[in-house]
Amino acid sequence: MITQIKGRLIEKSPTSVVIDCNGVGYELHISLNTFSQLGDEENIKLYTHMQIREDAHTLFGFYTPKERSVFRLLISVSGIGASIARTMLSSLEPKQIQRAIVTEDLNTIKSVKGIGLKTAQRVLIELKDKMLNLFDGEEIEPFTNNTIKEEALSALEVLGYSRKQSDKVVDNAIQSAPNSSVEELIKAALNKL
Repeated sequence: MITQIKGRLIEKSPTSVVIDCNGVGYELHISLNTFSQLGDEENIKLYTHMQIREDAHTLFGFYTPKERSVFRLLISVSGIGASIARTMLSSLEPKQIQRAIVTEDLNTIKSVKGIGLKTAQRVLIELKDKMLNLFDGEEIEPFTNNTIKEEALSALEVLGYSRKQSDKVVDNAIQSAPNSSVEELIKAALNKL
């Protein structure tokens, strides 16, 4: 099992990278989260997950071990394959996924392309305790009032902003001012959108 690759970055795209490791070029499939954290440095180290199937041997690369752990937990759920887990990590940061699962935020999980209601429910049921254990020792930042977030998102949708786009902005607004009212959240989100 290949668990990490350290070498020279040869190619980089939003979905994959090629790393030269002692003359051998390894292609790693990455999430947008990892892509955004990769700078312009030539020498990089990515943590990997290797998936072996009859028709393919595929390497997935992650900037942090925590992101890889979240990926492995996600693919352990029936109905979530590697591509959906990678899409999830591209749509949401590992912390956002963790927070959504721990606080049982079904709408956030369901908002990811390829995840329906039943799969989202399965994710929440199967991963809540595992996600708590994974982030053991770290402060979990559940939303104190999820209805305020939902009201702000609904209002932004009425104003013509997509839920997915608004969700990240509202999350950031809640993190910077956790005790905000719905109106304050909407104003803060409108300034960023």
